[in-house]
Amino acid sequence: MFRFANTYYFYLFLLIPLLTLAFAWFLLWRRKAVSRFGDWVVVKQLMPEASVPKLILKFAGAMLTVAFLVLTLAGPQTGSRIEKAHRQGIDIMVALDVSNSMLAEDIKPNRLERAKQSISRLIDKLDGDRIGIIVFAGKAYTQLPITTDYAAAKLFISTISPDIVPTQGTAIGEAISRAIASYGETKNNKALIIITDGEDHEGDVMEKTKDAVKAGIAVYTIGMGLSEGAPIPIYQGNVMTGYKKDGSGNTVVSRLDESLLQQIASEGKGVYVRASNSETGLRPIMDEINKIQESEIESKQFTDYESRFQYFLAFAIIIMVADLFIFEKKTNWLKRIRPFN
Repeated sequence: MFRFANTYYFYLFLLIPLLTLAFAWFLLWRRKAVSRFGDWVVVKQLMPEASVPKLILKFAGAMLTVAFLVLTLAGPQTGSRIEKAHRQGIDIMVALDVSNSMLAEDIKPNRLERAKQSISRLIDKLDGDRIGIIVFAGKAYTQLPITTDYAAAKLFISTISPDIVPTQGTAIGEAISRAIASYGETKNNKALIIITDGEDHEGDVMEKTKDAVKAGIAVYTIGMGLSEGAPIPIYQGNVMTGYKKDGSGNTVVSRLDESLLQQIASEGKGVYVRASNSETGLRPIMDEINKIQESEIESKQFTDYESRFQYFLAFAIIIMVADLFIFEKKTNWLKRIRPFN
């Protein structure tokens, strides 16, 4: 594994564009200063040994030296020893509905965005647990395999939108099947949190829930939506152009299907919580999940690193020394090389 121990030194890279701007200004100022003595073309002929390209080459060498010195200061390191780490935790898969009905705004700013915000806050509170993300609409997809990389999990959550699943619908059963497969052969305690409005569900959901229980997975459900429901907005780009209508031209109102989600939670040995504008439901569900006995999770990680700054410092010295032998005036022996004569 390769890493930098002191990444704050990377701010010194800002010197390179600043110095480049100063150098460009210097070349412009130099040309104007020389032009005061007469026409630029004529003055150039009076200074046959001057070489602007070599001056630029020297500057490029200096900037390359600065870059390698910054990398040296940043403390490049390579992992030299791997040890097994043991910690307590639970494997949590979150199956998030990304169908268009999740854009309804009965829960502000809308059902999907509120769910994403809650999952992100949940990740901030995890300690030792592993988390994975499944997105589903008409089909289910693994957005993030189960991991302890919480930063990656939050990054993936930020990219979730209805556009990432091309087929509309609410394939809860397929999402459960994919979650079962995502845990792999782990013997850790497992929990599946399904966040959906439950509308237009497809497939044998209850059978898939039974399969999850047989695999040792507790299934929890969160209903996103209010009882009165809300219309489904239609967007073109970031602009809302109207609301979804049925074949008769009436505005479609998306309502939460609580009965299905309650059945899934009951069959899945979990609990059901309905979201509201003040509470999305993840907190009470996590309170229930925390009652599950945590398993010991084994992982491998680098525990010792060796510094590799000497290689970057050597490159900086080599480039700096080479730069000293580049003179601003033209090289006579190069002028005698005429390959096309």
